[in-house]
Amino acid sequence: MTVLIAGGAGYIGSHMVLDLVARGETPVVLDDLSTGFDFLLPDHVPLIRGDIADQSLVHKIIVDHGIDTIAHFAAKIVVPDSVSDPLGYYESNTAKARNLIDAAVKSGLTKFIFSSTAAVYGEPDEMPVSEATRPNPVSPYGRSKLMVEWMLEDARHAHGLQSMILRYFNVAGADPEARSGQATPRATHLIKTACEVVTGKRASISVFGTDYDTRDGTCIRDYIHVSDLAAAHSLALDYLRAGNEGLMLNCAYGHGSTVNEVLEAVKRVAGVDFPVALGQRRAGDPAIVLATGDKIKSALGFKPQFDDLDLIVKHALAFERKLASRS
Repeated sequence: MTVLIAGGAGYIGSHMVLDLVARGETPVVLDDLSTGFDFLLPDHVPLIRGDIADQSLVHKIIVDHGIDTIAHFAAKIVVPDSVSDPLGYYESNTAKARNLIDAAVKSGLTKFIFSSTAAVYGEPDEMPVSEATRPNPVSPYGRSKLMVEWMLEDARHAHGLQSMILRYFNVAGADPEARSGQATPRATHLIKTACEVVTGKRASISVFGTDYDTRDGTCIRDYIHVSDLAAAHSLALDYLRAGNEGLMLNCAYGHGSTVNEVLEAVKRVAGVDFPVALGQRRAGDPAIVLATGDKIKSALGFKPQFDDLDLIVKHALAFERKLASRS
C-alpha cells in the first residue's frame, strides 16, 4: 500500500512524507514545484513533476506505484491573493481538486485525505470552534476549500470514496531535524515572518491591532506544530485503512497565543530583539480564533508531541537559518 502525496514538496505535504518514511513507508509525490521545493524531500522518495489535474498522469501513477490512498495538499493559500484573484483560486483549489478526485474514483480508490482549513468557518458565531460550527467562509480561499469538502461528501455517497477532511488552524514550526520547513517566498504566517526578521531577510514586522478584547490587546490564534499536523494525517490514514468511514476533523491544540506572546517567544528563543511596527486592525481579523481540539483526540488518538510555543519557534528558527544559508 502506497500513498500518493499531491503537493508533497510543499510545507505541510513534505512533513507528511517525512512522517510516512519514519513509519517505514515510501510515499510517492506529485508536485508541479510552483510553490514546492524538491530539497524538502528525502532523496529516495519518488518525485513526479506534473499537474494534479492531469487525470491520465494521476491514473498512471496509481497503477505504476500501487497507490491505495491520495493525500491532497496542493493549493494556493494566501487569503488576500484569493480576494484579488478569485478565479485563479477556484481554478487551482477547486477545479483541479475535482479532477484529482475524479481520477481517484475512476482508478477505483476508496481512500482520500484532504488538506482543508479553518478559513471555511469565516468569522464564526461561536468560540471555540468545533466541528459542529456552521461553515461561513468570507474569502474565495475559504470558499474554494469548502467546495472541495462538498465534492468529497458527494463522492462518498455516489462512489464510496471515504475521505478524511482535516481543517487546519494556524500551522507553524518545522521538522525538528530541520529537514523541512516553510520555504515559500512572501509567506504571511506570523512565526515564519518573525524568524525572517531574526535572520535579516526582513527589516521589521508589523502587529495589526493592539486594542482587541484579549489579555494583551492583540489577536489570539491556535498554533499547531507542523510535525504534529503531519502525524495527524498519518493517523487519519490508519483510520481509513482500518475500514472506517471518513470524518471531518479540526486540527488544533485547543488553546492559543497572542501576537505579542508569539513575538516575545521569537525574541526569547533567538536571543535578540527586533523592531515591531504597531498598526491598525485589518478588516476581517477576529480577536480570537480557537478550536476545541477534542474530536481529533478521541477519534484518532491524536497526542501532540510539540505543544509548546517556544519549541515551535525553536524549530521554525532553525529551519529559517538553514534556509538562509542556502542563499
